[in-house]
Amino acid sequence: MADTVEFELVSPERLLLSRAVEMVVVPGEEGDFGVLPGHAKLISAVRPGVIEVYEGDKVTDRIFVAGGFAEVTAERCTVLAEIAVPVAEIDRGRVEQDLRNLIDELAAAKSDDDRASVASKIAVAEGMLQVVSAAR
Repeated sequence: MADTVEFELVSPERLLLSRAVEMVVVPGEEGDFGVLPGHAKLISAVRPGVIEVYEGDKVTDRIFVAGGFAEVTAERCTVLAEIAVPVAEIDRGRVEQDLRNLIDELAAAKSDDDRASVASKIAVAEGMLQVVSAAR
């Protein structure tokens, strides 16, 4: 299997994907990076964005991730994501409602820590909305 790389995507809730793929593109903290067989070793923080899995020169899976880490070796790419949701499963209406609630929560936040926590959740919701808007 020299022409594939083992890809594993894990969230706190479940193992989302575990299989050999031709390439995976990960939204790293310093920019997107593609992983092909034989990739140099790498550890990167993951920023909110979409992981794209390629097989047969086309994207077969698109998964929104928010936060986490990626570890890459010549044979494997493992992403441990704080949040991971297949793009097709994102409910735009629910995310819009969550965003409205979070904006209200931000306005009511009493401490800097509370504001930072809510602002982080808002960034994730906004990222999800961008992804579903681009997918349509």
